[in-house]
Amino acid sequence: MSNNPNNLSGQSSINTWLADPAGGPVLRALLAQGGQDAESLRPVSKMALNRLVQVSQGAFTQDMVAGLLQRVESGDIPAEAEAVAAPAAAAPAAEIPAWVEQVTVGRFFGKTIIITGAGSGIGRATASRVAREGGRVIAVDISEERLADFAASLPAGDIVTVAGDITDDAAVAAIVGAAGERIDGLANIAGIMDNMTPVHEVSDDIWNRVFNINVNGTMKLMRAVVPAMLAQAQGSIVNVASEAALRGSAAGAAYTASKHAVAGLTKSSAFMYGPSGIRVNAVAPGPVITNIEARFDSPLGASRVRRAMAILPDAVEGDALAASITFLLSDDGVNVNGVILPSDGGWSAA
Repeated sequence: MSNNPNNLSGQSSINTWLADPAGGPVLRALLAQGGQDAESLRPVSKMALNRLVQVSQGAFTQDMVAGLLQRVESGDIPAEAEAVAAPAAAAPAAEIPAWVEQVTVGRFFGKTIIITGAGSGIGRATASRVAREGGRVIAVDISEERLADFAASLPAGDIVTVAGDITDDAAVAAIVGAAGERIDGLANIAGIMDNMTPVHEVSDDIWNRVFNINVNGTMKLMRAVVPAMLAQAQGSIVNVASEAALRGSAAGAAYTASKHAVAGLTKSSAFMYGPSGIRVNAVAPGPVITNIEARFDSPLGASRVRRAMAILPDAVEGDALAASITFLLSDDGVNVNGVILPSDGGWSAA
């Protein structure tokens, strides 16, 4: 007979597991084996347990999910001290309804939009949204395999894939060539994180690599598309900045400085090209579930940044950021120019 009265499954949220009298102890015991506790899952607590398998890059496996379910079903529940058994945080009086994406059919009809980082995460979610809303998408990513998987997921979409390095001039030329004479929008989403090192520990390799992709790649594509936008007297560019463009406590020196540079590039370009019909804005994401790895290679950096993460809101999926980015890309953002829009669940207000 099943010993799973709450019908826990891999589709149950992490919050549901932790609050369950059987699921909570077995999940906390598994975390303890890896030297972690329930607090480490707080930013993704609304996520289904199975989704954690997909985003953990091998740290949490489907076999672990099966093992948790087996222990719950068999009644093999570890004993816990009363203080540990209590949920880490009191459940809200009413559960907040999950956000559901609402596609606006035809919003990008007749428009050609270049989207970098389109093979995964925020870039893929944005490219998918534009394609499903009738746009022609020039999907760019360093990985040809990820691009092929994305294009196959939307067989009815008008999608042109271009695999290439956005810091390479030849690749940038190929991207613009694939778009053709008319370019209505550019979403600069591709980027990399640093290793959380403060300035006295940052290496030339990390500094140069982060700036090359996050700043130089962004600038090169903006420089390449602006002439076409000037000729047609309209266009929209959306860069992805970060909470690290607004504060110093979200990352290491290299990433923080690079995203401040993206914010400056955005504002300068908005000022320069606004009178010519080109809007240039940026979105500053908070915690998002992507495949970008954040390493803590510095004890000092780890201690400082993790302390700031105490006020981190729950992480969201890429489609929540795609909603903000496509608003700015679309004609709905007609009167918005030069804005660094926090899309961070209120983190910047804390």
